[in-house]
Amino acid sequence: MPSQEDSHSRRYSDRYRLKRSWVKNLWIGSSLLMLCFPLMPFVLAVGLLTSFLSFAILDETA
Repeated sequence: MPSQEDSHSRRYSDRYRLKRSWVKNLWIGSSLLMLCFPLMPFVLAVGLLTSFLSFAILDETA
């Protein structure tokens, strides 16, 4: 377990681990969607949307 002075101490909290599992499931779901519809504009749109949602979920201010 890291010390309190560690700048990455939030990454070891239970809340952050839960958020990380949500992001993992989001990427798995969107990847399956991309495999079902392998059209380049669709894949790019879903990939960019998933990236945005991942950063929004893992944002430390939320």
